[in-house]
Amino acid sequence: MVDNKKKPNPVDIHVGSRVRLRRTMLGMSQEKLGESLGITFQQIQKYEKGTNRIGASRLQRISEVMTVPVSFFFEDAPTGMTGSESLQEPSSPDYVVDFLSSSEGLQLNRAFVRISDPKVRRRVIDLVRTLADSGETDS
Repeated sequence: MVDNKKKPNPVDIHVGSRVRLRRTMLGMSQEKLGESLGITFQQIQKYEKGTNRIGASRLQRISEVMTVPVSFFFEDAPTGMTGSESLQEPSSPDYVVDFLSSSEGLQLNRAFVRISDPKVRRRVIDLVRTLADSGETDS
């Protein structure tokens, strides 16, 4: 029996998840992004799920609207995904997208990027690591 349902390409899924990540980081709705591109929010949903592939010119326009280089959408993209290899390689770090899409993740990210002093940023990271490590030893 042949499965006629075409599965999205892992790179298309990754690029879509990066679009979603950046959109949520900006606090932008799918509707607002769609309006900026002259397309519907349903099309944005399909892009973000990887169901529809984003063409080069459209990705260029998305990068302009979201003020990031096109390369942002390919950071940590899966590589060498052919045949059975795709079953062995881990997928992109979805937990990062999931975290940054959560209320706490968005709040933490927005507050963190407002810290201009690199030394203070470093201390915040050290604090979070210390809290995480102490949480592991408590359980």
